[in-house]
Amino acid sequence: MTPYPKIELHVHLEGTVRAAALKQIAKRNDYALPDDLESLYAYRDFRHFIETFELTAGALQRYEDFRQIVVDYAAEASAHGAVYLEAIFVPGFWRGLDTDEVFSGYCDGAREARELHGVEVRLTPDIPSVYSAEEAETVARFAVAYRERGVVGLGVGGLEYPTEPYARAFAFAREGGIGSVPHAGELAGADSVRSALDGLGADRIRHGIRAVDDSGLVRELAGRGTVLDVCPLSNLRTGAVATLADHPLPRLVAAGVRCSISTDDPAMFDTDLTRDYEAAESFGLSPRSFYDAGVAGALCDEETRARLQAVGAEYAWR
Repeated sequence: MTPYPKIELHVHLEGTVRAAALKQIAKRNDYALPDDLESLYAYRDFRHFIETFELTAGALQRYEDFRQIVVDYAAEASAHGAVYLEAIFVPGFWRGLDTDEVFSGYCDGAREARELHGVEVRLTPDIPSVYSAEEAETVARFAVAYRERGVVGLGVGGLEYPTEPYARAFAFAREGGIGSVPHAGELAGADSVRSALDGLGADRIRHGIRAVDDSGLVRELAGRGTVLDVCPLSNLRTGAVATLADHPLPRLVAAGVRCSISTDDPAMFDTDLTRDYEAAESFGLSPRSFYDAGVAGALCDEETRARLQAVGAEYAWR
């Protein structure tokens, strides 16, 4: 059975690499990983997840690594019905990587993904919350410089972060035609969502589920049409929700908030795009609504948006 079309707006490329491929990349880069890699993916808490993410991402060091993982994930996501992805990556300043090599690898991978698998891929570099304001501005400058090669957004994420140090970076990016897609409202409270909206001019919020704790904020999100990129199984794996039944997704949708569905880090959370959509559908919600939210929230050009709208209109949704 052909899967219905899907849009994914929140997926970290470093977290898409399945164990076999990651071990292969690590071997060619002479980078040590535990033999029992999968055992790392039983997280004690969110901080442990971040530590594991940093360890496994360290295997990715060269242009070919970055190019490969975009193409590989596009192939996987396509098999689950994906037609459009906005993929996240971290420039990796603390590892001494060549930033042009990082950006070029991901951008070339996005172009190749479209040619080989028919999936439109746009890119959104992420500022880790450990970066200084100056490093954040450097990421923003690279994002603007690579806009014509598929970079469309700038994000920030990690453990709870103050928005003030990154305001100038996001302002610079916006002036250069780059959208604002920060993480907020995952483990941090509704105030972090407010801060992302007001302090970083967020066009979309990655996660945002804790907005449910502030009814006024929920009404504002619904009124503004702000899309939340919700990752149900990621939230479960990191302990952001205790059980899937506790997830705020149905309450947010009932309040009129647009929600797209994504995997976040599928290889690290033992999930895929089908499983996350099924988790969201388990609340009795329509997959068409998630697709339409994805179209609305995408930072793509209007020609691409029109094609995505046509795909949704032509599919015989159940």
